[in-house]
Order: sequence, then structure tokens, then C-alpha cells
Amino acid sequence: MDNRFGNKYCICMVSDFFFPNTGGVESHIYQLSQCLIERGHKVIVVTHAYGKRSGIRYMTNNLKVYYLPFMPFYNQCILPTLFTTLPLIRYICIREQVDIVHGHSAFSSLAHEAMFHGRMMGIKTVFTDHSLFGFADASSIITNKVLKISLADVNHAICVSHTSKENTVLRARLNPSKVSVIPNAVDATIFTPDVTKRSAKRIVIVVVSRLVYRKGMDLLAGIIPQICSRHSDVDFIIGGDGPKRLDLEEVREKYQLHDRVEMLGAVEHSNVKNVLNRGDIFINTSLTEAFCIAIVEAACCGLQVVSTKVGGVPEVLPEDLITLAEPTVEALVAALEISISLKRTGRAPKADVVHRKVKSLYTWHNVAYRTEKVYNSIIKDEEGDVADKLLCYNKVGPVAGKLCVLLAVINYIFYLLLEWLVPRQNIDCAVDVVKTEDTQPLTRSRSLKQPLHFR
Repeated sequence: MDNRFGNKYCICMVSDFFFPNTGGVESHIYQLSQCLIERGHKVIVVTHAYGKRSGIRYMTNNLKVYYLPFMPFYNQCILPTLFTTLPLIRYICIREQVDIVHGHSAFSSLAHEAMFHGRMMGIKTVFTDHSLFGFADASSIITNKVLKISLADVNHAICVSHTSKENTVLRARLNPSKVSVIPNAVDATIFTPDVTKRSAKRIVIVVVSRLVYRKGMDLLAGIIPQICSRHSDVDFIIGGDGPKRLDLEEVREKYQLHDRVEMLGAVEHSNVKNVLNRGDIFINTSLTEAFCIAIVEAACCGLQVVSTKVGGVPEVLPEDLITLAEPTVEALVAALEISISLKRTGRAPKADVVHRKVKSLYTWHNVAYRTEKVYNSIIKDEEGDVADKLLCYNKVGPVAGKLCVLLAVINYIFYLLLEWLVPRQNIDCAVDVVKTEDTQPLTRSRSLKQPLHFR
């Protein structure tokens, strides 16, 4: 393919999860996009509307964000409809002359649909999986089947840990050679230690997480009263919101711990550093994690980290920076006892030492560099015709495969109808903001005389 920027691409990041929502996926997309822009690529983000936030918005470094007029249906995801998103996705891909559609999160309906449409248009697709799933419960079975269908014709997949890669390969029946491991990272210029905010007389345990079952909030509800009864100088700060918040408030009420358990509610990502710096120990009680960016951010702020030994967590930090425990109340309490003892005796690692070590381990520039190598590896791949893509879907299963082929054919016919009703020659190409060698921004527009990746 003759790329317009030489070895630079126009990348469309797609996910239901983005600003103003906060979380690991949202942070990953934003930070990766910023670093790719610095490397000379054009990046746009496509997500759904958040309340009154709809239309086109711009963020730092002219990162363009399309907030599509679809409202969340469940868990911040749009209702899966497949066909209703095609007109807008096609329009954006043509207007921005997208080279790569990069979907994020197995939970995101919008990401799966955008990759499906992108493949029909002959655009390269990449998927990043941020989560781990089981194989037995109904929710996992359905999600795994959707993932298998979605990744049947994907050019490449990225996982954030080796454990996550094994999980994704099994769930989606992927060739392991098509899956790369690129971990998350942390912005060490933001997450810096500030020991002046810590209490000199109290030991503070911090939790910053979505308060949901998957994050182990039931375990946390059992840990708090035990630790508080054993140590009169230990307090808890809990940042985050979710359905399990009521359970934690009931525990605080039952054991009369209002002065020792502070519930902050939802915390803006810009304020997470300030919350972390108030603590000495960070605890992660997740029942499943592919990577867990929260423990990296906590360690970068110099906190001792205690975490459940699940998923890809053991791969994240060196043994001297984290205390791992089985996902039980007894094991986590024992791990916290060790960290509390280290703090009291002054044997805990110094905050600035921990910060420098974590800073050297994870950088977003390295993540962007490795992601760019994935883009380079797929951009030269020969694209098959529509019949080849239908064969890929047919291999999904004896019944599901036939259904996928039917949906793909209908989607392609709809796409051809849109090509006739709204010819791509009538769609104005967006004006790009690029940087010259003297770093001064320039604008340029590009004509679209030939169909983009159309076969």
C-alpha cells in the first residue's frame, strides 16, 4: 500500500471507554495516542457520546475525538446493532483517510463493530485485549464467542501480559504468532512521590478502584474490620464508585469506623496521584486482572503494594516492590501485616528509590514504539477479497459461522449501497495538522480521487 505519510499512518482508536470516563483502558488509549502523535502519526479516537459531550472535540496535541451520537446501553457500552454504526464509521474512515482501525477492550461493542466495518472496507485492523475471562460461566461463554467472531479476520492482536495472551489465544482460537504482548505503562512525570502528604503518626492503606465484584470488593469488606481491630494506628482511604460501595459503607457503619475509613467516591484521574500520596500501602483485591495499571501508578508514587496473585499481576512488578497473596481475606490480611511491619520498623523501600525503578520499567514511549512495530508488520500484508473474509467467518463454527457470513454479506451490501448513495468523492477530507522539522504546526488537505482500500 502506498501510504500518504511514508511510514506514518492515520490510526483510528475505537472504544466505548474514553474520557470523561476514567480507568485503565481510557488512560491507555489517551497515553498511547499522545505518544503516537509525537512519533509523527495522525491519531483520532472514536467513542460514544457521554451525556452532552457529543460531536467532535479536541484534546492535547490536536487529538481529535469523535463522540458518536449513541448512548450507553449497559456498563458504558452501546447497544450492539452492527448495521447502525456503519454509516458513521464509513464516513469517518473516508474523511480521515484511516489506515488502521485499532479497537480496545473485549467489552466494547463499538470497537468490535468498527473493526468489522473496517475489514469490509479493506482497512487494517488491530485489537488490544485488556481483560481476562473464564470459560465456564454464561457471561464468559457469550463474550468469548463474540471475541472469536470479532477476531476471525483481525490482522493482529495485542495483549498487556503473557497471561492475557494465553487467555486470548484460547478464547478466540487465534494463531499465537498473530498476538503480541505489549504491557501498559505509567506517566512517571505525573505519578511522583510526595511524602509530605503522608501522616507521621498513622499508617494509611489506599484503595483506588471501581467498586465492583470483579475488583474484589467483597474481600476488602472482610479485610477492613480485621486490620482496624488489630492496629489502632491504621486507616483506610477508598477512592472509586460502583455497586459495591454500599457494602463497604455498611461495614464502616457496622464497626463504627467512620473516622478510620474515608470514602472519597469517584476520583478524577488528575487527582489520583494526590490520593495515592496520602497513603503508605496500596492494596489491590482484584479477582481477575490482565495487567492492573493501578499498582504501577501506586508503586510509581512510592507506595508499598499488596495485591492478589491473579492473572497477569505477578508479571507487573519485581518481587521486591510487591507482596502477592491468594485472593482470600486471610491471605491478604497476612500480606498487609507484613507491609505494616515493614513500615513501622523503617524497612520499607524509600519512595524515591521505588519511583526511579518503576520509571525505568514502564514508559509510554516504549509502548508506542512497540505498537508502531505491529503497525509496520501488518501494513504490508496483502488484503484478501470479500470471499476470503467470508471464509474466515465461516470457520467460526458450524452454526455461528453461517450466521456471521450472513451478517457480513448484509453488511457489505449495505456498504455498497452507501457507496452509491453517498459517494466517497463527495465527502470532504479532513484538514490534517502535522509538524514540520522546526516543530511548527502546518495544515494540509488531501484529495481522495481513488476509493480508499476499496476492493
